[in-house]
Amino acid sequence: MSKSLRVAVVGAGRMGRHHARTLFGLGDCELVAVIDQDVARARQLTSEYGGRALSSIDELADPIDAATVAVPTVVHADVAIPLMRRGVHVLVEKPLAQDSATARRLLEASRETDRVLQVGHSERFNPVVQALIRMEVTPKFIETHRISPFTFRSADVGVVFDMMIHDIDIVLHLVRDREYTIDAVGVNVIGQCEDVANARVRFSNGSVVNMTASRLALKTERRIRVFCPTAYLSMDYQKKTGIAIKLDSNLDLIKMARERNYEDLSQMQSLDYGSMVKVEPLEIKERDALEAETTSFFESIRTGGQAAVSAEEGYLAVEMAERIIKAVKRHDWGARDSDGATLANV
Repeated sequence: MSKSLRVAVVGAGRMGRHHARTLFGLGDCELVAVIDQDVARARQLTSEYGGRALSSIDELADPIDAATVAVPTVVHADVAIPLMRRGVHVLVEKPLAQDSATARRLLEASRETDRVLQVGHSERFNPVVQALIRMEVTPKFIETHRISPFTFRSADVGVVFDMMIHDIDIVLHLVRDREYTIDAVGVNVIGQCEDVANARVRFSNGSVVNMTASRLALKTERRIRVFCPTAYLSMDYQKKTGIAIKLDSNLDLIKMARERNYEDLSQMQSLDYGSMVKVEPLEIKERDALEAETTSFFESIRTGGQAAVSAEEGYLAVEMAERIIKAVKRHDWGARDSDGATLANV
């Protein structure tokens, strides 16, 4: 039987509560402490899920194996780096850091200390995303939409770091190319940061990605569409559904056209498209994403393997988010067309 890991949760806010609840439900770990500057808030969690309520990691007298860090992004490094230097493996909430320079410091600290540093991009563990990854597709065009009403929880950051960061991580994992150019546009309506953003990313391998994120919508929608040389996939993160239309499954259409001496598929307009095209529902294995993320983290600790969402991947996601924000700020709303007219006024 695997050794029970001694774990602490740092941060007793909304995500800290989710982590404490998840750890409490797992049988292969012991929640030994919840740490928050507001000890009363930490005590609320320990009363439900066990462990001691502490105000600082310095109060940890006994050794621990791992910690989940669910504090504000701007202090991720201040908490995670000292923990790793104490020999603790760390799962830090997304995004890894508030900027690429700090994310690089976290990455280097994990390498220097030889500690697992997993980034909490929990959407990677969404069963819909897992189904997409299992197909091992080679995407050439990806389109993502992530929109929702404003929650007032992350007003200190823009929609790119708040919401689009999920899709950035998934895109980088699927495309696996590190050279790209970005064209982006965004507007801020409620606060000082962008509330709506669109980014078009062109990778050196020819793949193109179009990502849209908004926290000003009146509904919640989270979708991804993937175009590949051999398939088209459409996934709904929220409803946990997905379909695939594969080339090899629809070759009968080509065969039928040839048998009927059609010169092109347009001559088949009278036929029922819906009954002919083979649409395959993707196999979605339902599982709580945070539980899957935590279990994966523990597995990396026990086996010495690489984290499912590594510190390097977390760094690369922060780097792209940072570049998107810079592109948004560079966008010229007064750009002129070929006749000299200001497009913003057309």
